[in-house]
Amino acid sequence: MLIIGITGTLGAGKGTIVEYLVEHKQFKHYSVRSYLIEEIEKRKLIVNRDSMTMIANELRAKHSPSYVTDQLYNKALISGSNCIIESIRTPGEIDSLREKDNFFLFAIDAPSEIRYQRILQRKSETDNISYQTFIENENREMDTEDPNKQNLRRCIEMADFIFENSGSINELESKVEEVLIKINK
Repeated sequence: MLIIGITGTLGAGKGTIVEYLVEHKQFKHYSVRSYLIEEIEKRKLIVNRDSMTMIANELRAKHSPSYVTDQLYNKALISGSNCIIESIRTPGEIDSLREKDNFFLFAIDAPSEIRYQRILQRKSETDNISYQTFIENENREMDTEDPNKQNLRRCIEMADFIFENSGSINELESKVEEVLIKINK
């Protein structure tokens, strides 16, 4: 069983890598975002980036910095299939997953202007924001000393493989395929 975690900046292409692995490599997909949205809806809150951050930070503070990804890993373990856990945002999540066999962390990034255009195109419920809000959200999630809060910069630094994604989907898929060949050797 191969476990790939994916982290990266907002709109960088995490979902594109997930789609490739699911559609072409038969990976099972487990999403931190989906897990948090379920929790938000249970609490009858508005689904937006602020509520997702609040709930994620609350769950981590109450249980552990790796609580959400641990829950997703347990689901993946039951499946016994190769899996990808999307939207890893804290070093504690990475540390916990590194204790498992066959774990690799992918990180993805692209220039902010490109990423903002991508989020506008995908039109999810959390992406209807101004460029200024986009940058503010990202800055809030980039660095912290609190182990229960997002620290994207540190997560990206901890990655086994970093993808720069300012090109086409085909270029990104080729980069992912090259990495998969290295991992499977």
